Amino acid sequence: MQNLLLLGAEAIAQGAIDGGISGVYAYPGTPSTEIMEYVQASKKAEERNIHRLWSSNEKTAMETALGMSYAGKRVIVCMKHVGLNVAADAFINSAITGVNGGLLVVSADDPSMHSSQNEQDSRFYGKFAMIPILEPSNQQEAYDMAYHGFELSEKFKTPVLLRITTRISHSRAGVKTLQIKDMLNGSLPENPRQFVLLPAIARINYNKLVAEQELFVEDSENSTFNKYFDGKDKSLGIITGGIAYNYVLENFEDRKIPYPVLKINQYPIPRKLIEKIKNECKELLVVEEGAPFIEEMIKDYFNEGIQVHGKLDGYLPRVGELNPNLVAKSLKLEDTTGEDIPTIVKQRPPSLCPGCGHRDMYDELNEAMKEYGKGKVFADIGCYTLGALPPFNAINSCVDMGASITMAKGAGDAGLIPAVAVIGDSTFTHSGMTGLLDAVNEKSHITVIISDNSTTAMTGGQHSQGTGKIEAICEGIGVEKEHIRVMIPLKKNFEENVKIIKEELAYNGVSVVIPRRECVQTLARKMKKV
Repeated sequence: MQNLLLLGAEAIAQGAIDGGISGVYAYPGTPSTEIMEYVQASKKAEERNIHRLWSSNEKTAMETALGMSYAGKRVIVCMKHVGLNVAADAFINSAITGVNGGLLVVSADDPSMHSSQNEQDSRFYGKFAMIPILEPSNQQEAYDMAYHGFELSEKFKTPVLLRITTRISHSRAGVKTLQIKDMLNGSLPENPRQFVLLPAIARINYNKLVAEQELFVEDSENSTFNKYFDGKDKSLGIITGGIAYNYVLENFEDRKIPYPVLKINQYPIPRKLIEKIKNECKELLVVEEGAPFIEEMIKDYFNEGIQVHGKLDGYLPRVGELNPNLVAKSLKLEDTTGEDIPTIVKQRPPSLCPGCGHRDMYDELNEAMKEYGKGKVFADIGCYTLGALPPFNAINSCVDMGASITMAKGAGDAGLIPAVAVIGDSTFTHSGMTGLLDAVNEKSHITVIISDNSTTAMTGGQHSQGTGKIEAICEGIGVEKEHIRVMIPLKKNFEENVKIIKEELAYNGVSVVIPRRECVQTLARKMKKV
């Protein structure tokens, strides 16, 4: 037992290690990346031989974790919120199969879209799957929930969703650790048909899951993570949880809140505690980070005879992150925003690093595309998405991982010629390969540019599953060998590379161009170690 200064993400990692995990599976994505990185750097994880290598994508991570749970071991799987979309098939069905060893699914949401395509709230996924959800308000709770979450999972033989947000994940606080638990020895499921989701078996499992919902609610009502704080002023009751609880506290001197407060950190929502605060107070204010998840349920099931305020009636903004000042306004307290940001201070948009190979690739692509005009280049998720901004203005889409190739194919099917896809090496092996197979099967007239910097650069330079394999993968999928072209994106090779791209744009079929140059950031780190 010791005191550590940890990020929320690191607290989850330490809690999982101390909680007896045998493996962690993940695909890097802000703000969840540091969980895996912490385990990878942990001496204790090394001593215990905890599995801690990156997966190709979130779906494979979820399925592999489910396999470790099947074998009777404790396991954690980590991703950002949009990654849960990728893992959703296995995630939802894992609630039907149930688990053997404890399985904790961490989804890190990104309100305000600091580095994401949307603001979705993972709690809806947990509710949809009908499994328990944990949501910490601070780093200590993040540790405790990871540490005890496996016991909750094994108690009900169900996966448990642990939802965090950016501010919890990326802020530090002191954490008191607990005694490290032994790893489970492993065992096969008692019911050999538990994981076989043939309809006849799935119906039985699903009925069991539905029947257990009241037990989940009862456990939530008795959970130490859900707390009711009484207050003398019953004119208002506050229901909050997660990071938002801190924003409420910060608005009162010495953090003494005069109103009753219900802090919800474990779901399903504790009905008896909701009824208690509803019956004691004249009005309710729901303060939560993300979507109006609690608020909608209260208004659906508990709002008879009481006014419920929150995001749905404009007391709090529906989009973006909360902060103490926004909460102050909802409480009708003094506005503490302060002065506006001076006009001389302007936001600087992100840009590609000096010396980045993507820069030269876009210069070459723009030159090759001049004769075809604008609006024909589809891109993907990665550093190269910045090609949408000046000075390049080179790409016309960025929707989700792998969508560049499939959107280019669809546009080509609609008659847009040439159709170009720009995708990174890590994103290609994440979810671009199947789209390329579709294109090969139909002999689509598309050009796929796999900008290979030999790392997963946008999230900090993690290992890329495609390093050293891209050409073999493309050839194995069926791309003609003579139309798999590798080039080095450097200014001295500009004319030669433009010629290569032009040749492949003109080819009536599937072609792959691979501009390959190591990420300048990972290269710099390597040079420092020498």
